[in-house]
Amino acid sequence: MPVEGANLVTAPPAFANLLGMQMFYQRLAALFAIYCNHHLTVAGQPTALPGENGQTLGHIDRVCLHGQRLLIEGWADCGHIVVSHAGQLRTLTPNLRRSDVTAAYPDIVSDSPGFAIELPAGDGSVILTLVRGRDHMIYGIATPGQRARRAARTRLMAPFLRDLGFATPAILHWLATRDPADRGRVKNHLRLAPQAPSRTMQSLLFVDDTLAGLPTTQQKAELARLQPAALTHRAITVILPIYDALDLLPEVLDRLVRHTDLPWRLILIEDASSDPAVRPFLRDWLAVHDAAFPGRITLIEHAENQGFIGSVNAGLTRAIAHGDHVVLLNSDAFVPMGWATRLMRPFLVHDRVATVTPMSNDAEIFTAPVICQRNTLAPGEADAIDALAARIHPDAALADAPTGVGFCMAMSIDYLRQIPQLDTAFGRGYGEEVDWCQKASALGGRHLGLANLFVEHRGGISFGSTEKQRLIVRNNGVISRRYPSYDVAVQRFIADDPLGAPRLALAIGWAAGRVTGRLPLYLAHSLGGGAEDYLAQRIARDLPTPALVLRVGSAHRWQLELHTEYGITRGSTDDLSLVRHLLHPVKSLQIVYSCGVGDPDPVQLPETLLALQRSTADRIEMLVHDYLPISPSYTLLARSGRYLGLPDPQSPDPTHSMRRPDGRVIDLSGWQSEWYKLIAKADQITVFSESSARIIRATYPVATAKLQVTPHRMLVDLPHLQRTARSKRPVVGVLGNIGAHKGAGVLQDLSLALDRTGAGTLVVLGRLDPAYPLGASATVHGGYARCDIAALAARYGITDWLIPSIWPETFSYTTHEAIATGLPVWGFDLGAQADAIRRTASGGVFAIPGGVPDLDAFLAALLLSHHQSESAAA
Repeated sequence: MPVEGANLVTAPPAFANLLGMQMFYQRLAALFAIYCNHHLTVAGQPTALPGENGQTLGHIDRVCLHGQRLLIEGWADCGHIVVSHAGQLRTLTPNLRRSDVTAAYPDIVSDSPGFAIELPAGDGSVILTLVRGRDHMIYGIATPGQRARRAARTRLMAPFLRDLGFATPAILHWLATRDPADRGRVKNHLRLAPQAPSRTMQSLLFVDDTLAGLPTTQQKAELARLQPAALTHRAITVILPIYDALDLLPEVLDRLVRHTDLPWRLILIEDASSDPAVRPFLRDWLAVHDAAFPGRITLIEHAENQGFIGSVNAGLTRAIAHGDHVVLLNSDAFVPMGWATRLMRPFLVHDRVATVTPMSNDAEIFTAPVICQRNTLAPGEADAIDALAARIHPDAALADAPTGVGFCMAMSIDYLRQIPQLDTAFGRGYGEEVDWCQKASALGGRHLGLANLFVEHRGGISFGSTEKQRLIVRNNGVISRRYPSYDVAVQRFIADDPLGAPRLALAIGWAAGRVTGRLPLYLAHSLGGGAEDYLAQRIARDLPTPALVLRVGSAHRWQLELHTEYGITRGSTDDLSLVRHLLHPVKSLQIVYSCGVGDPDPVQLPETLLALQRSTADRIEMLVHDYLPISPSYTLLARSGRYLGLPDPQSPDPTHSMRRPDGRVIDLSGWQSEWYKLIAKADQITVFSESSARIIRATYPVATAKLQVTPHRMLVDLPHLQRTARSKRPVVGVLGNIGAHKGAGVLQDLSLALDRTGAGTLVVLGRLDPAYPLGASATVHGGYARCDIAALAARYGITDWLIPSIWPETFSYTTHEAIATGLPVWGFDLGAQADAIRRTASGGVFAIPGGVPDLDAFLAALLLSHHQSESAAA
């Protein structure tokens, strides 16, 4: 039987031990439930969607339960689809392009028959209705059942215990110190934080850094090592296949002649272009340049088009006879100044090099700013990026890769003698360089990516994008059959990205050229939540303008990210001076403090941000997502776990002081003195509620003139709901992930009171701190998507919302989301949440004297409101 109010001090020792073990296992089980909500994945069975006459109308390719979300992907030949699941209806129109489907089923009219559905997880099948004019085809899609879910949870126990072992030191440190940074450490170890792979930048070097401080004689010796004298005498042969592209050829050829800094030969192959002006242009160009470079240039003219591979093979036959390393160059690749020595150096100083490929804006795994994401450059951008690339130390600019990329690929003469031709099985092209590289790998050859050279590539000119895609699909199949491990090697390279650090350096150079004003640089944490939601929304709002994020709370002290319209490039370091070096190309910065919770030494953050300001051209803005600038207890809760008002700078409460990594303790007065420096220098301080403005003004009067109140915009539009008539008792809903400061203790007390009185039930849409197990009648749904709030409220019959937070929130997305549903919203008289609730037509706020919520008053008002609602409905 449950024991209420048991005191472990006065209880018999055996009973106290038993109760303590029970609480331990309850917390462990709750933590495992959170772990499962985040990591559990169960796959269902793909299934066909046949028509009445046996024809295929569609196919379910993937059914997957991930945490609390159900994902269904497939295609359907219909006007729209009605989805029914767990009592909810949704209508969608297939609109995803599926070239594989349209190729396999030529009778399909739409070229975009694909669809992807995300639903809140629930029991039972998903019913799909395909609407085709007046016809309705109904299908039941089986979802992973309880047995499959139990099996998946069982499989997760071993990784959970492993990750929990890694998290144990942080848990023990938190128990001893209540250090807020431990929260992030535990989440990282349990892989609950929204983390993406980040590459260490510890090995990233720049030439000028290595030379700085060296005596002149040592500088000369180092330069001689970086640029060996023997390299300048190594000749190269450039093979340039040409098909049309007359608008590009003059610049391509001019750059090749002017910028090649090694002895060179050039083999041009004119492959019977459809443009009749190409061949005369090349003849005229050759006549002019042959006089300046006698015997260096060869022009091969094909009577009939032989395709890219045929053209390259014709060039290779001539080139191998010269006995020099070969560069395969596309007719839409634009080499920068001094490109050849950088491209050829790896052959001289490294063993078994078969190919070297530079970075580019369109070079698959060698693309910057984002790997495998092609982008178009404006005039002059490539040269500016290459100038930055040339500063990267050549020993820090190399990485082994599974293949080279043929737009600008240096090929070793030693391996060419063994593999003298590209395989003609690849038709007009695409995939042939991969095949050659795999054959070279089998002979022991290495393929290197080179980050200290950037070559612009205006891809797809030769064959056109439509034909390119068709050839890629066909030839990728050939590669996969010949080299089964190749695709895995490429995916591993993308995941590990050994060129990630220099790629980020080039990406920042690219971004610096894209921004006409100040480039945003946000200091943010790694814990997710509302601050991260706002940051993502703000960055997305400003795209295509790129943005930098300097993130704390990761494996290294700093994680630097560049967010662009093409994706995100990341790198990690413990060296702030390297971060400053990477920012050197940026003309001016908008430095924005977003949130520093989770940093191991947050009192140092003001000094860090001020050090990033290079001049008065760099502006500083502070965002107040929490109260870390006021106290190490960023929620302003005292050691008792209660909000007792603004802490006095002389407060002896240890929660408002902090032990730094070096062991020194900084008290609240010293803490606020450090943050005052940043507040005094800030050009703008943005708060998201009047409540926050009052708190900041009271602590730092100097901030008054800089304060700007800008409430958040909602992250999702929610429909207006009505109180359900299904239940005679109120069902209290709570939104969000609830820890101690968010009111986990309030929910524990409330759930026990509801169990005792039978006055209602409690449903938490989100995760709950496992240290606060709820009463038997309460339900913890787990993670959810904001777009599912209305559906989940209907599923559980929620009649009212409670905001249980016991600290003065700075905005509270969940409060505004609850208000948006139109259901009554209740909370306590604190912060932005109380201000928002007061403005609603129903619900209300309750006193929290001495930081203790008045639950009796809340329950009385809740029952009265529910009774009045029932009476009005009757």
